[in-house]
Amino acid sequence: MTERRLIVATTNRGKWEEIRSLLRPYPISDLSLRDLPAKDVHRETGQTFAENARGKALYYDGGQDTLTLGEDSGLEIDALDNRPGLFSARFAGPDASDEDNIQKVLQLMKGVPDAGRSARFVSCLALAENGRIIKEFLGMVNGYILRSRRGDSGFGYDPIFFYPPLNKTFAELEPEEKNAVSHRGQALRALLSYLAPVVEEVKEGL
Repeated sequence: MTERRLIVATTNRGKWEEIRSLLRPYPISDLSLRDLPAKDVHRETGQTFAENARGKALYYDGGQDTLTLGEDSGLEIDALDNRPGLFSARFAGPDASDEDNIQKVLQLMKGVPDAGRSARFVSCLALAENGRIIKEFLGMVNGYILRSRRGDSGFGYDPIFFYPPLNKTFAELEPEEKNAVSHRGQALRALLSYLAPVVEEVKEGL
C-alpha cells in the first residue's frame, strides 16, 4: 500500500514549512500547490477563516483517493476590533511584506497600554475529499502585541506576538517549540488524530 496523498492548498512558504514539518513523521505524501500544474489562485471571499479554508480545500480538491487541506489563519487584536484578521497577509496593502504589516500594527497600537494589547492567532483547517468537506479543525493561541519586534525565526507577525507561558515571542522560539503551542500546530494535531486510522492502515501495509 502506498502513502496517502495530501495536497496542502497554500502558496505561503512559511505555512507550508510548518505544516510539512508536522506531517513529516507520518506516511503521508504531502504536496504543495507549487508541486501541481499551474492553476488560477483561489480568491478568498469568505467572511471567516473557516469559510476561506473550505473554499481553498474545495477549489484545489485533487479528486478520488486524494485528500486536500485548506488552511486560513491570521492575527486578531482586541484593541483593533480583531483586525488584521482575515486581511493579516495584506494588512498594509496587496503586496505588503511581513515587515510592512508589522509596522502598520505597531503604528496603530502606539498609544495602547500594556493591559490592552491582548491578541490571538487563529488557524482553521478544512479537509476535502471527492468534492466535499469531510472535517474541519480549529486552533487558537492567546498572547500580547509587543511595542517592538523580538526574534528572527518564524514569519508573519511572530516577532511582535508575545506568548506569556514561554516568556518569548513566537519569533524567539525554535520551530519545534512553536509547533508545540501554536494555533496551526493545534489544528494539525487534531487533523492527524482524525487521520490516525488511515495512518495506521498505511503503516501496516508498508
